[in-house]
Amino acid sequence: MATDGYKRSQVSSAPPRKISVQKFAEARASELETLHTVVSDRLNNDFRSQRSKRRRTTAYDNQAAKKRWRKKQKLGVVDQSNALPPERDDKNVPRRIRRRAELKMNLEKGFCTSGDGTKRLRTHVWHAKRFTMTKLWGYNLPLGLQGRGRGSRAVLKWFKDGVLAHDASYNVAIQLEGTEESLLSALKMVLMPSPSARSEDISRSIISGAIYDTAMLHQFGAPFSTPIAPVTYVWRPSYQQDGDNDAVVYDGGACNGLEGTERFSTFRQLWVWIHASAFTEGYDALKLACQKEMEKSSSMINCFSLEGQLAKLEVMGSEAFQLLQRTLCPVTRSTDHTWALKRHSVGEAEDDSQSKTLLENEEDIPSHAILSLRVKDPRTFIEKRKSAYVLGSASILADVQGTEGKEHAVYGEISDEKKESLSLMWLEPDGTNMLAEKNLWDVSSGISPPVEELVICKEKHDRNKKFFCLDESSSGALNTSTNLQCSRSCPVLLLKNDNGRGLHIGWSVILPISWVRAFWIPLVSKGAHAIGLREKQWISSEVRLPYFPSDFPDCNAYLCLKATETAASNLKEELRPPALRPLRVPILSPWNSIRVSLEKRPTKVRNTETFRQEPWIRSSSSSNLECENYDVTFGPGNSFDGFVTRTSFSLTNFLNEFQGCHLRLCPHVADKPTSFTKFMRDESKIGQLQDGITKYNYNYKLCFVRVLLHAYKEGFFEEGAVVCAPQVTDISLWTRSESFDGGLQVPQSAVTSYFKEQSSGKWELQIPEDTDSRESHRWPIGFVTTGFVRGSKKPVAEAFCEAVLLAHLRGEQWDMIPVKRRRKEIYVLVRNLRSSAYRLARATIILEDQEEDVECL
Repeated sequence: MATDGYKRSQVSSAPPRKISVQKFAEARASELETLHTVVSDRLNNDFRSQRSKRRRTTAYDNQAAKKRWRKKQKLGVVDQSNALPPERDDKNVPRRIRRRAELKMNLEKGFCTSGDGTKRLRTHVWHAKRFTMTKLWGYNLPLGLQGRGRGSRAVLKWFKDGVLAHDASYNVAIQLEGTEESLLSALKMVLMPSPSARSEDISRSIISGAIYDTAMLHQFGAPFSTPIAPVTYVWRPSYQQDGDNDAVVYDGGACNGLEGTERFSTFRQLWVWIHASAFTEGYDALKLACQKEMEKSSSMINCFSLEGQLAKLEVMGSEAFQLLQRTLCPVTRSTDHTWALKRHSVGEAEDDSQSKTLLENEEDIPSHAILSLRVKDPRTFIEKRKSAYVLGSASILADVQGTEGKEHAVYGEISDEKKESLSLMWLEPDGTNMLAEKNLWDVSSGISPPVEELVICKEKHDRNKKFFCLDESSSGALNTSTNLQCSRSCPVLLLKNDNGRGLHIGWSVILPISWVRAFWIPLVSKGAHAIGLREKQWISSEVRLPYFPSDFPDCNAYLCLKATETAASNLKEELRPPALRPLRVPILSPWNSIRVSLEKRPTKVRNTETFRQEPWIRSSSSSNLECENYDVTFGPGNSFDGFVTRTSFSLTNFLNEFQGCHLRLCPHVADKPTSFTKFMRDESKIGQLQDGITKYNYNYKLCFVRVLLHAYKEGFFEEGAVVCAPQVTDISLWTRSESFDGGLQVPQSAVTSYFKEQSSGKWELQIPEDTDSRESHRWPIGFVTTGFVRGSKKPVAEAFCEAVLLAHLRGEQWDMIPVKRRRKEIYVLVRNLRSSAYRLARATIILEDQEEDVECL
């Protein structure tokens, strides 16, 4: 009894759990008054801070506002603060306040626009404080970090060891609706390669919605129609309802077989993502293809834009998946459903936190995978340090089996059991579980926006007060002025950007546009470094991928971009005095000059100083070339005169047009029996190049291929540099001479006159007349579209060169060395337009290493 009494006395002496501040102050009133008296005596009743110790304490005193108020009082202006809203004068509100209120609005759809109609991203305020902004393609976009455009070394380091984030909401989605057969037929008219051109397994995975695909969108018309832009298309997963037991069956396995005959009549949806610079042109091409298909098959196809409804955030880097783990918390279903997921169960009854799926290995997720899930509001998600939660259906694909062939290695293979399990994550059935809300595919019908920031801040404030044992808030949730029904969770799509060849880029997060701010701040605050358009192009060059529209010279978006850059450069040049203006060079590369070097390529014959056509391009009626300017009229202005082959299939068709000609090009084919090594050592092709090339008709469009340029010893290749064909003696100067410091130089007069601007604005190739310039003149075969990135350990430049000229150069270089010493790379010369020095470089053709070149960053 004594012991119990002792314990009771201990409990009674403990302080209360909660303390009332008001009662505490009343009980200690005499003590507080005594302390105030002591302090007052020490300060002589002067509680003002010493002026010498003040630091920016007068910032609250708004002198400008006081002056405006006094002026209104003198003029007798009546205070309108209590007036009704229609009677107030909106013009009296400062623009800064009106703009801040406008940008703080979180509309369910659409973008905020400026006075000139330029659209602002939802992250515009955040970027405008930290980035250099530019107006492009109708948007006000972040160009890059503040400064002179440097900092690439740090950006590449962040990409290698950290995470980068980019707001790509300027990309627009176009939704197509109709039967599967009609949609495939419409896409076949404008996409290359189309979904039906893939293998059976890959086509099944794409059409079923398990993985996404990339292709080149062309204008509706001839096979060699003008390309528009690279696109990414995603199919909505399809399901079938079993009438016996109301079970959901994933029907992705019957895409191309006989069982899919009835399935072709089902209603399907797909998204086609296209860049903002080519949106109008691409939208018109898709609508025309759908219209032609409806006229042919009498089936209804809906084609409409989702601009201002969906947003796209790109997370890149080696730690991108870990960042998404720390940011996204999936909302799970109740435990009465059958899952094919691995769970960490504790007994038979497991709570919501223990039923989450844990990440095991990101490499188990196949390339181009699509993960559809609903996640909690990242602003309210508190990360657990001990374990990271998986991203939705990531572990469903953990046991993906390897497939044969290069194409299977790129996209991966998903078994039927995994697809059936994956359908449970994609489906949003009607029921009482936590995911009975609208899917992201229903964004056109409206998705609830996130809870306002004021409400979340109020809730956090109440939780902190409760944690410190203070009085709880008297009111519950904060009343907001919005009439929209807010949500605590958001449907998202995660696209894995990985080509399956060891090149991992990151993830793309597709979400409703009203949720962009709710996701952007948590991503940045948890370690992601935000980048702009300039930094994104650096990353594209680092991973050897083309960047749209800079690396797509055959598209109209490229011409529009270069026209904008030319106008800005001319305006900047006019502001400088004539003596300080730099050498004027073409910003839009004169691609029409390549035809000059292909048809009339002069060379020096022994010690004479005459120009002649080489035998490999001489026709039966050719004559000596006179020294005069060659006016090219094949294309309007400096437009792209030719076409770019981006698939091995199109390059093979181009080579087959040479009747019996054996060009030294080897397009990559997945099931090719012979390797490139055997192709190099084929002695039967020696000497056949010269006989076959004379039969080629040069009235056709020029064929360009994308190549990667590596400097042989030294040199820095800039954007717009000209790629020239070297002579045999030029290569030996670099490769055989150990102490060759001078290099090949051109006179300064030849630098200024290599390309000359005409009165019409065209840039033309000038053939030199003096002897020194003729000896150092080298004919162009291509141009660099993306130069070296400063700070890269392995700098690579991207260029487009004419395929026939590359094949001829390879033939010349292979014939001069033994068979065992032949290499895949082709030696070329690169010269910056403002430089007089040629640099030797090794060119690698992309289509000889991979089957397609349609992906872009």
